[in-house]
Amino acid sequence: MDRVTRYASQRAVVIFSRSSCCMCHTVTRLFRELGVNPMVVELDEDPQGNEMEKALARLLGRSPGVPAVFIGSRLVGSTDKVMSLHLGGSLVPMLRNAGALWV
Repeated sequence: MDRVTRYASQRAVVIFSRSSCCMCHTVTRLFRELGVNPMVVELDEDPQGNEMEKALARLLGRSPGVPAVFIGSRLVGSTDKVMSLHLGGSLVPMLRNAGALWV
């Protein structure tokens, strides 16, 4: 859990992902198309990835624990929550407040 917290605080947007996960790719692409340069932590490429994914699954209240999106060091949620915020018009203001967007 400490590594998750440390990673989550390193950038305005942090996405915990698995390189083979299509929903992780979709969320990452959304942020990049919005002009955000997220930190993407590929758990399948990290020696402690399995432990971090278990911690994320506990935080999210579901399994798998990816994608898990943090904005401004706060857990936003997974794909469903991010897309809901985006469609509702709340995601961009949230990104601006976190310093991930300047426009």
